Amino acid sequence: MSSRAGKLSVAVALLSAAGCGGDAPGRPAPPAYAWSLPAGFPEPFVPEDNPMSVEKVELGRHLFHDTRLSGNGTMSCASCHEQARAFSDGKATPTGSTGDHVARNSPGLANVAYLGTYTWANPLLETLESQALVPLFNEFPTELGLTPKLEEALERLRADAKYPELFRAAFPDAPEPVSQGSIVKALASFQRTLLSGNSPYDRYLQGDNAALSRSARRGMELFFGERAECYHCHSGRHLSNSFRAKDTKPQVAQFFNTGLYDLDGKGAYPPDNPGLFEFTHDALDHGRFRVPQLRNVELTAPYMHDGSIPTLEAVIEHYTSGGRNVTEGPLAGDGRNNPNKDPLVRPFELTDEEKQDLIAFLKSLTDTDFTTDPRFSNPWK
Repeated sequence: MSSRAGKLSVAVALLSAAGCGGDAPGRPAPPAYAWSLPAGFPEPFVPEDNPMSVEKVELGRHLFHDTRLSGNGTMSCASCHEQARAFSDGKATPTGSTGDHVARNSPGLANVAYLGTYTWANPLLETLESQALVPLFNEFPTELGLTPKLEEALERLRADAKYPELFRAAFPDAPEPVSQGSIVKALASFQRTLLSGNSPYDRYLQGDNAALSRSARRGMELFFGERAECYHCHSGRHLSNSFRAKDTKPQVAQFFNTGLYDLDGKGAYPPDNPGLFEFTHDALDHGRFRVPQLRNVELTAPYMHDGSIPTLEAVIEHYTSGGRNVTEGPLAGDGRNNPNKDPLVRPFELTDEEKQDLIAFLKSLTDTDFTTDPRFSNPWK
């Protein structure tokens, strides 16, 4: 979900004030976490102050699916991140627990452990722990709405028959295990386990030539070729240029303008969705957003930061046109001529068959094992 710059500093301060949530300095190092990594996947980066544990992951799974984690008890993280949709929600943009409109699309969460930054356009959120504070505490718009009701929510969890034991197991040294810091760390730990790596495309990379149809193989050649040039932004095993793993150094965050809008002929995007400009106030950063991963992209429609493109077919039309021309309404303007648009977004031609081949390849990124894996499912059902 989205954030506003003014609330980020508040959220970071909240995390600092919350403390570590139980990983006491001086405590012997916990046993190494046994990752269940798909073939070819590196070990994810994990902050030193929140080492992985089975107990944290299980606690995080319960919290992720629990509506009691919202201020008014009506929404959970899973309300906007449904497993069957690869942890997206099928909506253009979500609505928060109090009815506020959230301006940015709920992205899928497959392999979020490997991202270098979080949310669509925030260069300051470099960990899942810091990202979790946004939906929990953001007020403009309100998402889960814990800012005025944190203590009330904590008391709901403490009163549950199951949670005190789960928190104590996850944070055995914490004076008060049921705390804001523990919630944030458990949620981040669970989300790091949302690994998707058994799609037909993955099986093809592992040597199963029959895993991809002829059409999908032709689409793959287009995707990684110099005509479509998709791979320049959607690169590597995780198909995003935002990447971090255990043994990699942090990279300079990259954000791109793809020519969706140009409200004034000078590059302006809608005022509630200006992209990186929200944080830099540099006019050149209007409309620049993080490149999303494409894992399970078939399941995560609608597309773009604001959910304004409904189908994969329409996404391909957008890129072959070199941007989008909005001809009427309050968002009218020719994004194809946006002066901040990345030069890689330029018109090119594909035949109808080639477009279908490209879609066949994108659909080969769907991992049905991921969307049905009981390890990620709702434990309250």
